[in-house]
Amino acid sequence: MSARKSKTVQEFAQRADLTEFVSKLPNSDLLPVPVMKKIIEVSYAKNLSKGQVQEVVRQSVDQYLRSQVEPGEPVGVVAAQSIGEPGTQMTLRTFHYAGVKEYNVTLGLPRLIEIVDARKSPSTPMMMVWLDEKHRYSRETAYEVARKILQITLEDVAEEIDIGDGYVSFVLNEQEMEKHSIELEEVITAVKGALGKARSEKAEVEKEGKAAFTVINEEMTRAVGYRLKEKIKAVVLRGIKGITKVYLERKRLDQPVAGHDEEWYIITEGSDFARVLKLEEVDRTRTTTNNIYETFSVLGVEAARNSIIEEVISILHEQGLEVDTRHIALLADWMTESGQIKPVSRTGITLGKTSVLAKAAFEVTVNHLLAAAESSETDQLEGVTESVIVGNYIPMGTGMVELLVNLGAMRNVGDDERTKNGS
Repeated sequence: MSARKSKTVQEFAQRADLTEFVSKLPNSDLLPVPVMKKIIEVSYAKNLSKGQVQEVVRQSVDQYLRSQVEPGEPVGVVAAQSIGEPGTQMTLRTFHYAGVKEYNVTLGLPRLIEIVDARKSPSTPMMMVWLDEKHRYSRETAYEVARKILQITLEDVAEEIDIGDGYVSFVLNEQEMEKHSIELEEVITAVKGALGKARSEKAEVEKEGKAAFTVINEEMTRAVGYRLKEKIKAVVLRGIKGITKVYLERKRLDQPVAGHDEEWYIITEGSDFARVLKLEEVDRTRTTTNNIYETFSVLGVEAARNSIIEEVISILHEQGLEVDTRHIALLADWMTESGQIKPVSRTGITLGKTSVLAKAAFEVTVNHLLAAAESSETDQLEGVTESVIVGNYIPMGTGMVELLVNLGAMRNVGDDERTKNGS
């Protein structure tokens, strides 16, 4: 061991010693807690000396202070430009997801529009399902979880469907039923459950052999039979409704765990976040969905905010575009500050505005002006948009300061001092 390294070990024998040392350095309290933790983590891992740690903290404080926003900075405009300009360079295509050639996922500008419009259903919903310690290190155990998640409908096991006057007959594929461990009695029970909610309540289900059954209703016409067939085909027998496909993927670990250097996870086509998180085999701390509304309903508004940030960052990085995270965080903050998810549209962005001109400047100008005229609304001209429209100073930057100077009174400033000096 070198002399410098030996000295470093003596200086910071424990991580707690380093933490205490950093906390007492000048201006270290200005840094956010996550930055402090990262400095301590890296400094301890690289065996830095006291002088080196002190220099790291000093430079970190300098960079942090330089990166702060000046008072009066129009952060909303800067964020809008910073996200909007790279958005014009995005492609309009759909891409294969993470090297999975069978699965297409919406990326680029269409996906960004989905997020800022706060659409409740993404065009290509998906989940990344991470597994617990018991199931993540083997493809076989991960496959068992994937089978448990995958939706199996009656259509997936049906081999032949016959429609006639008063009946719909189903012949099932015995191999597929065996593959998914499905019994005929289960199928009939599920079909009866679906029929109970349908209009054809008089229909009866009769078992025929080991792998066939017939739905009988003497009053049923062929047209009704075709509609009933489609309803029965969609009956879910196994798995989670909406999860139409699953893909097993593996990720190499940074450090081997219990002799394993990789772990398996599941990518799903379709999303039901709440039901997946109920599975014991799933790692709830890492499993995610690209459906922001599902994240909001299951985990709350803070999780939805983080989901918006991560989704936008992922979209931009995939396109090779770099945008400061703070601009994206400001967008996510605005979309979620009310406790709900607001779209960046006339149904969302104008709800928080009281200015008539600001609303009119965004969209549907005539409608806003007519409505304001009918109800005799008054505009205080206090915001940026309305100030620009009427030619006032905007309340940003130097325009934030309201300072009046009496120039007439200032003519005599200093006269008493000059008189004392004999000038």
